[in-house]
Amino acid sequence: MHPITRTILQRLGLGLMTLFIVSIVIFSLVEWLPGDFTKAILGQAWTPETGAAFEREIGLDKPPVTRYVNWVVDVVQGDFGESFASRVDYRRTVAELIAPRLANTLFLASLTALIAVPLALGLGILAALYRNSPFDRIVNALTLTTISMPEFFMAYLLMLFLSVKLHWFPSLASVDADTALGERLLRCALPALTLTLVIVAHMMRMTRAAIINLLASPYIEMARLKGLSKGRVILHHALPNAWAPIVNVIAFNLAYLVVGVVVVEVVFTYPGIGQLMVDAVTSRDIPVVQACALIFAATYILLNLTADIISIATNPRLLHPR
Repeated sequence: MHPITRTILQRLGLGLMTLFIVSIVIFSLVEWLPGDFTKAILGQAWTPETGAAFEREIGLDKPPVTRYVNWVVDVVQGDFGESFASRVDYRRTVAELIAPRLANTLFLASLTALIAVPLALGLGILAALYRNSPFDRIVNALTLTTISMPEFFMAYLLMLFLSVKLHWFPSLASVDADTALGERLLRCALPALTLTLVIVAHMMRMTRAAIINLLASPYIEMARLKGLSKGRVILHHALPNAWAPIVNVIAFNLAYLVVGVVVVEVVFTYPGIGQLMVDAVTSRDIPVVQACALIFAATYILLNLTADIISIATNPRLLHPR
């Protein structure tokens, strides 16, 4: 078997094993949430008799191991179950609740990635080209400042100046399925800008460090001796060989855009999966909490697995084994 194929299969197996372990952790943590689920869901309609009947209906009277096995079997088949909160009035599946929210989160993450990734790569390359120049120092200072600020603080600052003071963007990012694309982009501007400022520093600094590390390599010196321009040396010789560490950082930050948007969604009341998970924890809606957490974990594992595969596939030692 080719070394790349073998390594990719090993990474896939490791990813599935990690997801299995994460599913156990998610189920266990949800089990340990404080409070009575039936009281939170039934509210004033709760009595010891109605609570016991509701537990039997939703399966909470079964042993945890049995419920975990049933949950995993259903999830593998694409069934996340029914929302506990919706059973009181109108029954809705977890998939119905999550699908539009996940689409909103993916839209916000994609919009942020389209801005942040090219910006980070461009700033990193320019900072490497003009190392120790005023431009390099200013970019490093600005990015370090933005990454040092908590997300909610950055969000409120942008909301204060760009929305309240200047009236450039709406302060809340409330969207629905009928919102036109132009209006959706306008309402998502502040959340996307907040996430961009949070993640761009990490990617920019890794790009800068990886390229600077390669500039002392013999083949880079040879390219310079041939009279090639700085831009050509960076783009055609340094950047392709620096891609492995850069793509890992990009994948990590893209995973963060899906997994770590909870704070931003709550601040801007954006109807994404992070906001849904917060609401589900408040209402003790177990299936929704478990499904959201599992989607977050699967997204993180998948993107990091993709980054590993790209790094492996671009490794010359594996591409041309002896």
